[in-house]
Amino acid sequence: MKVVLFCGGLGMRMRDYSDVIPKPMVTIGSRPILWHLMRYYAHFGHTDFILCLGHMGDSIREYFSHRDGMEDVQDWNITLVDTGLSATIGQRLMAAQPYLEGEQVFLANYSDGLTDLDLTSYVDFFLAQGRTAAFVAVKSPQMFHVVEMEDDGSVSRIASIGDSEVWINGGFFVFRNEIFRYVREGEDLVTEPFQRLIAAGQLLAYKYTGFWEAMDTFKDRQSLAKMDESEAAPWKVWSTTRPLGDTTADAAR
Repeated sequence: MKVVLFCGGLGMRMRDYSDVIPKPMVTIGSRPILWHLMRYYAHFGHTDFILCLGHMGDSIREYFSHRDGMEDVQDWNITLVDTGLSATIGQRLMAAQPYLEGEQVFLANYSDGLTDLDLTSYVDFFLAQGRTAAFVAVKSPQMFHVVEMEDDGSVSRIASIGDSEVWINGGFFVFRNEIFRYVREGEDLVTEPFQRLIAAGQLLAYKYTGFWEAMDTFKDRQSLAKMDESEAAPWKVWSTTRPLGDTTADAAR
């Protein structure tokens, strides 16, 4: 399957780390996080990439223009698409549509998250359900607490968000080509199109309780870099023989 990666955001919360490279090019160890993500997909046999460029897209072009010396990416097919500096995710997806002709099902993702999810099992789950779209739902890695209260202010429950029933959109989308029927000009992906999918009963959430982490801040980058220094970095499914993380699947509308 082809893999569409959204690489054009401004990455404002990473500006304290670097304002001269785009977030997908921020390194984890010796390689950009974008490479780690692409290597993850390649491990499961998906090596045809469409990179939706925007902010500082030239940095990504430059990196992959020198891949002759990168043996681990020689077999990757990489299409670089300029999708605009301020485009929404929905607009970037629409810009990738001409490059997906003939693809009945394809993968898509943000370019700043990593996981050890068994991608094959997830895709099989999606295909068996016959819906239009799916995303991975994960527990929030944030440390704040969720409060439940009565109308008079009485607190009935307070707990870490990770221990609550709150699930968040972790990306790692699977789409049928019909997704383009749900996206209108200028829209973001999750806001309006996903609401239409929900109304039509065509959106699935795949609950995952294994490793997932997004690199939103410099602190996140430091956390991932520390994991990368060990031989057991969870997302490096291509270099370890240990089992993938536990997974639970559930269809959520």
